[in-house]
Amino acid sequence: MASGGVRGPTPRWGLTLGGAALILLLLPAAAAQGEGCSQNTSRTCEECLKNVSCLWCNTNKMCLDYPVTKILPPSSLCRLSSARWGVCWVNFEALIIAMSVIGGSLLLGVAICCFCCCRRSRSRRPDKSEEKAIREREERRVRQEERRAEMKLRHDEIRKKYGLFKEENPYARFENN
Repeated sequence: MASGGVRGPTPRWGLTLGGAALILLLLPAAAAQGEGCSQNTSRTCEECLKNVSCLWCNTNKMCLDYPVTKILPPSSLCRLSSARWGVCWVNFEALIIAMSVIGGSLLLGVAICCFCCCRRSRSRRPDKSEEKAIREREERRVRQEERRAEMKLRHDEIRKKYGLFKEENPYARFENN
């Protein structure tokens, strides 16, 4: 390559452009995080819940900081039936119940799938009673074949004795005419 002809941005420019894009992307999020939830108190629920660290209390129309040290907000902060987090149209109590039902349904579904898979793999390999039944069935079939062969032999001897034995080719006697 010639010293004067550089193609594309150099790696130093790529890092600078990538850094600038990252700063521009994070700037609105940093501004939203910088705002305290108490500043959104006089606003609406939707404006309060744009920041995920905020909790809207419907009884006193206040935007509060979500107590991240606790899983559930204490009742002294706001009752669960009037607390909103994430979306305004579902109270925290209903959200907990819905998530519990969904989680329980998923666990039940996984348990049923595991049970069915284990049951299917167990049914693939026969147990002792099934093996015994298969063995007995095979023995009966072999004995039946032996009896059938003995009976055929006995019938053939009787046919020979009385001259009723079938010829190998039943059409052979028509050839003599």
